[in-house]
Amino acid sequence: MERFRTADRPQAAPEAPRRAPARRLLAASLVALACVGAQTAVAQAAPAAPSEAPAAQAGSDFYTPPATLPAQNGALVRTEPLPLAISLPTLGGPFPGKATRLMYRSTDSAGQPVAVTGAYVEPTAQWRGGGARPLVAVAPGTMGQGDECAASKGLQYPILLEGDSLSVGYEDLSIYRLLASGVAVVVTDYVGLGATDRLHTYVNRADGAHAVLDAVRAARSLPGTSLTSESRIGLYGYSQGGGATAAAAELAASYAPDVRPSGTYAGAPPADLTETVKGIDGSALTGALGWSLNGFLQAYPDLRPIADAHLNDKGRAALEDLSGMCIGDSLLGYGFRRSSSWTKDGSSLSQIVEREPRIREVLDEQRIGDRKPSGPVRVATGVQDDIVPHRQSRQMAVDWCRKGGNVTYKAIVLPNLGDKILTNHMVPLLTDQGDAVDWLKDRLEGKAAVSNCWSMPVQP
Repeated sequence: MERFRTADRPQAAPEAPRRAPARRLLAASLVALACVGAQTAVAQAAPAAPSEAPAAQAGSDFYTPPATLPAQNGALVRTEPLPLAISLPTLGGPFPGKATRLMYRSTDSAGQPVAVTGAYVEPTAQWRGGGARPLVAVAPGTMGQGDECAASKGLQYPILLEGDSLSVGYEDLSIYRLLASGVAVVVTDYVGLGATDRLHTYVNRADGAHAVLDAVRAARSLPGTSLTSESRIGLYGYSQGGGATAAAAELAASYAPDVRPSGTYAGAPPADLTETVKGIDGSALTGALGWSLNGFLQAYPDLRPIADAHLNDKGRAALEDLSGMCIGDSLLGYGFRRSSSWTKDGSSLSQIVEREPRIREVLDEQRIGDRKPSGPVRVATGVQDDIVPHRQSRQMAVDWCRKGGNVTYKAIVLPNLGDKILTNHMVPLLTDQGDAVDWLKDRLEGKAAVSNCWSMPVQP
């Protein structure tokens, strides 16, 4: 099945690798252990309910955008009930709540309208923090680039094996944690992840920020929720999600002045992609280089001739193969490979970036930290993180402090848990998640955040 959906897609070589079922099952086990940890076993999901919105005609694919989108960013295109894989009966109703699949309008990095999918969950638990029930927009961490990797699908199928692709809904853990506190949650699938009209523009700063901010608008406009005009707004994300929420905090004032975050959590944000490329290359997450390249070739067509001049047949085949992969099968299919094997002269992608001014210009456009963020922000990064390098995440916090941002910086100090195998990146997510959620809930309760920018000179 052809995976690229743009006319200028790279052509796959015939020898693109395929993954045997046994290897996919091994990948499932590895990713479930690394990303989900102690998440409980899930019940069999119920069949999807029919769409409630007129825009979603009977029998149509919910994730296929219509030809025409609404005029306003954040406007709903269509909705339908979303069965949750983990749903427990309680006196107050099913826990954690009632979920709705969403498609809403956003604007991409080229200034064009784009349909984005996601999900809203109305919690069963009461909000006991005072005031109206708050809303948190969750920006997922790295899921992959195939449409089946979408976080909204992960709520229904936490482990989904579809064809050659394995998707693991590891963000369900943070989502359920928030819902258990009575916080309403909207999760975005990002541009092109889920929606079938284009590829996911992985780590694209503007696309990610816009998708997060417009998800808040979409949730506010959804009828029948407990949200009000007084509901405080929080943003939550780690890794790719941390970059998206950090970018959203920076762009909120200009792109979505009606969305005023009371608090933003940005964990392990890839704020400087030039440095992040170096960390990812040769790691378990090498496949993310392909997702990045695919997304930027789609968003910036003028990069295509540069890519064609450098990529060999193996590199072009890898981009095609990765365009339909989720994180599970990419770890096994491309883990620990070097990008130098994808190029004609054996140069790494980092070396090519250094030699190509236009690529450097595009990556510089993606840098986060050049604008003062809206509202209080909490930046957390593991000091041993070698996938999304610690130093570049810390530098974003320093840059924000210099611009007068209200920054709470948390260096997560752990021993080296293994070079390039994801543990130094993933373990801080799990060990810090409780503190991150508690910090965000304090902001949603209206408690003031006290910046610790003064401590940056002595913070690792």
